[in-house]
Amino acid sequence: MTKKVLIVDDEPNILILMEQALENLEDEHDVELLTAKNGTEALEMIKEEKPDLVFLDIMMPKMNGLEVCNTVKKELGMQEVYIIMLTAKGQEFDKQSGMAVGADMYMTKPFRPKEVLAKAMEILNFEF
Repeated sequence: MTKKVLIVDDEPNILILMEQALENLEDEHDVELLTAKNGTEALEMIKEEKPDLVFLDIMMPKMNGLEVCNTVKKELGMQEVYIIMLTAKGQEFDKQSGMAVGADMYMTKPFRPKEVLAKAMEILNFEF
């Protein structure tokens, strides 16, 4: 069964960087990479596509990442969707906010593409 990874960020450069970091998954493990540019779009995609893993930015237009995460985990009860908050907000308070709405993990920008790929492989249960 094809696994799906959703990358959510309102910055085109970050989306491109993330897709490049994860393209290895597409090529070698038949993973489908999906992208969304804001929280509303992300929520629709999560409901429709049920991705295995979501890299979620916090500061976005229409609906921020914390709201998206809270809706997915608490309101929709989609615990099987693994959500990694990926954000420039690196304060302890921000991490706690992310975890409070049900995020499974918190990564800060700037990120290392290899680290992102390694984390995705681990979560999706692929051998590195």
